[in-house]
Amino acid sequence: MTAVLLSWSIALWLEGAAGLHTDSVVLAVVLTVTLARTQRTAAGRGRLTALVLLPAVAAVCALVGRLIAAHYWLGAAVFTAGISLAIWIRRYGPAATGAGTLITLPLVALLVVPGPTLPADARHALVNWAWSALIGVLAWSSVCLTQTLADRYGPRPAEADPARPRRASRLRPRPSTRMAVQMAAAVAASFALGRLLYDDHWPWLVLTAYVVASGNRGRTDVVRKGVERLVGACAGTLLATGVAAAGIGGHAAVAVLLAVLAVALWLRPLNYAYWAAGMTTALSLLLGYFGQDAASLLPTRLAAITVGAALSVSAAWWLLPVQERRPRRA
Repeated sequence: MTAVLLSWSIALWLEGAAGLHTDSVVLAVVLTVTLARTQRTAAGRGRLTALVLLPAVAAVCALVGRLIAAHYWLGAAVFTAGISLAIWIRRYGPAATGAGTLITLPLVALLVVPGPTLPADARHALVNWAWSALIGVLAWSSVCLTQTLADRYGPRPAEADPARPRRASRLRPRPSTRMAVQMAAAVAASFALGRLLYDDHWPWLVLTAYVVASGNRGRTDVVRKGVERLVGACAGTLLATGVAAAGIGGHAAVAVLLAVLAVALWLRPLNYAYWAAGMTTALSLLLGYFGQDAASLLPTRLAAITVGAALSVSAAWWLLPVQERRPRRA
């Protein structure tokens, strides 16, 4: 959260100085939150790779966001291809896996930043590709500076997980290919149903489909994450509705949003449902900041989350399912 607050402060100043839209601040926060988890134990080479790759992908994703706003179906196809490619390249080892994660971060941020769902007359002020790249550098710098200082002056430096030997999978197609195909199917179906059933609220459905399908370890794992996502989203939406009903808005709502995000990060290791609840609450508060009524959209949000989870579970169960690893008997 120290890195998030640093990135948020600088992005907020940059927004006022350069006349940017609020989506630039949201992008900085989202990239910082997600990057901090992947870079906590990264070596120097991994950090340099992130510095090169993240701004470039952020710039491309800004163009993808505009493409979705102007040509929805074409933009959806490009997004689906990008999110699936980031999973497919895992077959080439840890370096490719790390690169795939960095590619995914701005794509997920695109679902959180409400650019494509804003009115047409407001889209001209959205952050462009150059500013997006700069914000990517800002997020990387905030994370790198904060974690370096924490390792040097903190009570205990971060320790990387011990490397585990990679075993060649006997599955054909490979697990990475299976997960990429499942992700493509779930996300593509979410884009289609999202536009047909929920109009401008399609990001809720697509984001849920991505979260449930990502890191697929088997059928049971996907079902568990789908349930946790749904339970957490219900709790988060109700909490955000209560905050809106209490009349909290403006700068106070931003303060509550950051506090909720901090608690969600703290509780995430205990259960994914806490993270889902916190993120849903933060998104609801964010959309309320942009003028959407959380209470009136409660049924729509929950229905979209349910459909998105169902699509990912269906893809994981029926489309090239990944076999779960079972412990060997002694």
